Amino acid sequence: MPKLTSPVVMAPRGVPSRPMAYASPVFAIVLTLLFGALLFLALGKDPVAGLKVFLVDPLKDQRAIGEVLLKTVPLVLCALGLSVCYRANVWNIGADGQLIVGGIFAGATVLWFDTPGTTASGFTVLVLASLAGCVGGMAWASLTALLKDRFNANEILVSLMLTYIAQQLLLWVVNGPLKDPNGMNFPQSKVFASAFLLPNLLPGSRLHVGFAVMLVLVAIMTVFVFRSFAGYRLQVGGTAPLAARYAGFSSRSALWTALLISGAFAGLAGAFEVAGPIGQLLPSISPGYGFTAIIVAFVGRLHPVGAVFGGIVMSLFYIGGEMAQSRLGLPSALGWVFQGMLLFFLLACDTLIDNRLRWRARTA
Repeated sequence: MPKLTSPVVMAPRGVPSRPMAYASPVFAIVLTLLFGALLFLALGKDPVAGLKVFLVDPLKDQRAIGEVLLKTVPLVLCALGLSVCYRANVWNIGADGQLIVGGIFAGATVLWFDTPGTTASGFTVLVLASLAGCVGGMAWASLTALLKDRFNANEILVSLMLTYIAQQLLLWVVNGPLKDPNGMNFPQSKVFASAFLLPNLLPGSRLHVGFAVMLVLVAIMTVFVFRSFAGYRLQVGGTAPLAARYAGFSSRSALWTALLISGAFAGLAGAFEVAGPIGQLLPSISPGYGFTAIIVAFVGRLHPVGAVFGGIVMSLFYIGGEMAQSRLGLPSALGWVFQGMLLFFLLACDTLIDNRLRWRARTA
């Protein structure tokens, strides 16, 4: 069986060199920080103080580190599923919608048991809520798979549009069937009982056991992608459908498997959010984790372990943007600017490296 190449090789443009493929995110991060310093200068702020807010202050103590790691949980979980999709050449852009629906399913499960006289243990309810979140995410992702499979609809547009429908669905449930009757008419569910919240993993912080579950899933997905025949078949079915058909693999199976895996991970991320730091259903349970996870996946080179490092970088940008608003008087959207710059420089580095290697190959 031929050895699989790096994930970037299977992208439309491709980077043939594995070492250079993994060096590209490093170059992109360095360029992002350099141009970020110039941005602080243009805004009339000290660039050293500005970069300190993004890189140092979020890691100053145990509680701050816990907040950084807390934000990596939904980012990495969504990125794990997206990495599988992109390796299979399935362009899922709707992880945020799958996260939202997973959160709705998980929240409804917790509220079902969060009634007087319930006999279910907190552990049982959390397990059921997590499974319900996975089911919700898979159900939402299956709509994209169905439309792509039956009608050859563009999965980019379908998954993206379903995200906006998921947001409206969340607004409906917090204003309707799951609305807190004693919530002063606010659009929200009642706060979950403490027994049905994820227990803390790091004392003095909000980091919950979902982080440990995330690390276990990273290890499982690493084995699945690189050490299993199913992972190999999934990638071949997506990237080379004719070759896959000749070998007896199914590109249709690759489509469904990739989207269902991605939906399950995004739905689990939603379950961990509503049963973790949020503790209830609100009109918004995601600040765009599913979209940011696209950057996380590519910064991590579509590798499960790389997604962890990409998630930490994006988490620093999230928290850095919030700190820039409170300490430097800058818009919180500055964190999104840093994320955009990182994506731009990552694509630029990949393209330049690819073109340089192609030119060397032609002149050799």
